[in-house]
Amino acid sequence: MKKVVLAYSGGLDTSFCVMYLTKELGYEVHTALANTGGFSAEELKAVEERAYKLGAKSHVNIDVTGDYYGKCIKYMVMGNVLRNKTYPISVSSERTFQALAIVNYANSIGADAIAHGSTGAGNDQVRFDLTFEVFAPQVEIITPTRDMKLTREYEINYLKEGGFEADFTKMEYSINKGVWGTSVGGKETLCSATNLPDTAYPSQLKKEGTESLEIEFKNGEVVGVNGEVVSGVAAINKLEAIGSAWAIGRDTHVGDTIVGIKGRVGFEAAAPMLIIKAHELLEKHTLTKWQQYWKDQLGTWYGMFMHEAMYSEPVMRDIESFLDNSQRNVSGKVFITLRPYTFTLVGIESEHDLMNAKFAEYGEMNNAWTADDVKGFTKITSMPLKIYHAVNPDEE
Repeated sequence: MKKVVLAYSGGLDTSFCVMYLTKELGYEVHTALANTGGFSAEELKAVEERAYKLGAKSHVNIDVTGDYYGKCIKYMVMGNVLRNKTYPISVSSERTFQALAIVNYANSIGADAIAHGSTGAGNDQVRFDLTFEVFAPQVEIITPTRDMKLTREYEINYLKEGGFEADFTKMEYSINKGVWGTSVGGKETLCSATNLPDTAYPSQLKKEGTESLEIEFKNGEVVGVNGEVVSGVAAINKLEAIGSAWAIGRDTHVGDTIVGIKGRVGFEAAAPMLIIKAHELLEKHTLTKWQQYWKDQLGTWYGMFMHEAMYSEPVMRDIESFLDNSQRNVSGKVFITLRPYTFTLVGIESEHDLMNAKFAEYGEMNNAWTADDVKGFTKITSMPLKIYHAVNPDEE
């Protein structure tokens, strides 16, 4: 019997795939769920039980949150990555790490094929396919949902006829949760003129008034929250709990998909928005203008390649090296005020704060140059413009 590893979430599409791959194609099906922080222990257990009921030979839950943070999230923070200046590349970056975990597992058990339940309309099909093609080129890729253009009704009926019944009621909103944010899609995001109602978001507003928050960074990574030593995924989870109670981090992303069409999706990402914006403010104080300029360029490229399934492109490792090196002085505390649906960056405290230099105070006094120095500097700086406008007097 040939082995197939199925990227399994426990939803309708992948549940259909378990039974179809077993009964129709004759495969020995090994299901694998790559968890990037979107499942509780109870949910993971339920997914495993469902896989076996559907006919899976084996099932594994693979926790990839540590790899996801250490190999991706921390660099998206260092690069202040927000796609189209809005979206922290939440679910889209998770898919690559889920695909990497699946393909590594498939290789480890000598699978003949890998399957996933993505449709033909979105980005995820490319993220899974590309990763499988690169890291398991000898393995067949099977995608029943995409290839057969299946409807929900067909899949539900097929499962019922095969002796499996479950509540696959279509939810009003499609929600994908992970450690770096939650996407929310629904009827309002399918057109350009409407937006999601408050009730569509998993986290609801629980507080009123204001609350002070302190985030501490060391070399560009969070190492403390409100005086408590906490880092990595634990720090993200702590900040998410704090920020989501204020309904912070909600927005709608509009952008270009990998397959060439425009798309809209709502999201909530309290921790990513708090961390990225706090980190960005700290960098404004601790980096030079040219460090900030080139980081902006490379951060944009990093986010674009991440979104478009190009994580395995070697230039990504080069950008990560640059980002790592750029963070050597990005250490200190950032003070934030939280309020319903939003937050204000109050200020920072850092031994590397370049405003602390004793040369001058902006708009006040200087100790490092004279008035004549500025006059000479301005005269030399203006020379190229003087020449240009002397030659082209009609231009203002």
